[in-house]
Amino acid sequence: MGFTFNGVTSKSMKIRARLTSWQASPALRNFYETVPGKAGVEDFGCDSAERTVKVECSIFPQKNFPALVAVLDGMAEWLDPTKGQGQLILDDVPDRYFMARLSEAVDCERLLRSAGQFTLSFICPDPYAYALTDETYIFSETGTHMAVRHTGNTDSYPVYALKGVVPSGTSSYISIVTGGSELRVTGPLSAGETLLVDSALVTAKVVDSSGNTLRNGLPLLAELNFPVLGKGHNTINISAANSTFTELKIQAGSRWR
Repeated sequence: MGFTFNGVTSKSMKIRARLTSWQASPALRNFYETVPGKAGVEDFGCDSAERTVKVECSIFPQKNFPALVAVLDGMAEWLDPTKGQGQLILDDVPDRYFMARLSEAVDCERLLRSAGQFTLSFICPDPYAYALTDETYIFSETGTHMAVRHTGNTDSYPVYALKGVVPSGTSSYISIVTGGSELRVTGPLSAGETLLVDSALVTAKVVDSSGNTLRNGLPLLAELNFPVLGKGHNTINISAANSTFTELKIQAGSRWR
């Protein structure tokens, strides 16, 4: 048992780690309002706050106390929270990752002469866990298609990569309708270019065949309707008017709450 942070395993750092609890869902932020003359409160819903992951750790007896301190020094450099968030993968749930950093001081309790135990508290500002192996879908024809999400347990914000040729003008467009919400691309989009629409970042850009950014993609969108994929079956309708549709690649961004 253990964990991996930014590609480095706890085992390689001479640390034994285990989960003693699991947060089934992150803390909630509830929005209530007291209404004079009404019993209780008015409920305006809720959303998710940050997630906390606590990992219990130990270090087996080292040669001497300075050797124990050396292990802790290496860990402090590895998990330095001033470097920002890193990818956290827990061995007990190896199909997903969190973006996390340390949120509390680490006090190592000395055991025997040269062993120790401590708790690592990670904070995940984004409370969702994301699939290490994401689901992708590729459509190369207009018409009605189905994208079936098997991974995760909540809605996801995908990345759409659209290839085609869309001349300038309101009468020329490619329409992508996901679950009844239309993403209409009015151009201009040329051959060899790809429009990337990122629902999680709420942005879009046009890149060349090498992935280099050419320009802002938001002006190509008739409206800022960013697609959302639900768990299970998602109907996607693709049509083109006075334009050439080549390919739509969808990276689902599957996640767990």
